[in-house]
Amino acid sequence: MNTKLFGLVAGASMAVSGAASAQETLEMTSAFGKNLPILGTAAIDFVEKINGISEAVEFEHFDPGELVPTLEALDAVSNGSVDAAYTTSGYWQGKITAASLFAAVPFGPEAGEFLAWMLYDDGHALFQKMYDDNGYDVHVTPCGIIAPETSGWFKNEIGSLEDLEGLNMRFFGLGAEVMQRLGVSTSLLAGGDIFPALERGAIDATEFSMPLIDARLGFHQIAKYNYFPGWHQPATMFELLVNKDVWEGLDERAQKQIEVACLANITTNYAEGEAKNFAAMVDNAENNGVTIKSWTPEQLATFEGAWNEVAAELAAEDAYFKEVWDDLQEFRAGYKVWGDTIYLPRPRN
Repeated sequence: MNTKLFGLVAGASMAVSGAASAQETLEMTSAFGKNLPILGTAAIDFVEKINGISEAVEFEHFDPGELVPTLEALDAVSNGSVDAAYTTSGYWQGKITAASLFAAVPFGPEAGEFLAWMLYDDGHALFQKMYDDNGYDVHVTPCGIIAPETSGWFKNEIGSLEDLEGLNMRFFGLGAEVMQRLGVSTSLLAGGDIFPALERGAIDATEFSMPLIDARLGFHQIAKYNYFPGWHQPATMFELLVNKDVWEGLDERAQKQIEVACLANITTNYAEGEAKNFAAMVDNAENNGVTIKSWTPEQLATFEGAWNEVAAELAAEDAYFKEVWDDLQEFRAGYKVWGDTIYLPRPRN
């Protein structure tokens, strides 16, 4: 009996050991440091979610620069030097013209509409096709979303849009194309590089993210004028990139668990941003000497007019940008029937 029992225990132990060794650990670089609320913590939250529900796959989180710099993550995942990345496709605009359409669209869809197009229309399929057609060996999953950001921190008040001419400004995605039309020289800097650039005068202004996130980076110490609304990013989508060979090596259950964890992450990422930013705005105004400014309707109309010109030119120059842009515009035309009638008008005080 003892021998038989020992054999059963040993067999069970080997089975458990075999199951444990079958679990695959994926190294995941994040575009945002874990010290950043909402942006950085979203990657941590995703890892906690997937590791809490999956016995087949486990993710290990790494901050920007620990494996690869933020702007090198796509190439690193594609060539297999990194298994996965939590990032946003707007960082690849210099490589792929259409990339920012899957990150943030100036005067484009807000979070609910963006998710509707991505998850229930053609967005996700077009997202994957973009990477496939450009030779990137990655599998993409939408994995986070936030509501609008601020539209910029300026050292000096912008009395008119003419005051933008000649400024050097950190700017993200397609909105940078608009700012360049208005005489701004733009550059794309990773989050950790922005404050030093402001401090030494390499840039005169910046946009990065939401008030709570920007507060952590200290922009208010140098740039005292914070402008709203975030016309350039009415919503920002985040992606999980997994090396395609790694993804295809996972069983279907593990793949579904990753997708479920990303869907859950979209929910908490969006809710956290909505819950925490108003307190940061109040703190900036009352304790940090920040003047909160709003663009006038006329100024916003100028931004939008410049964006429409940019979009038309990019669509004429790049066939895939046109394909995605046309698809998104078609969806938005249909959504307008719903969106313009179902919601209460938001009062303005």
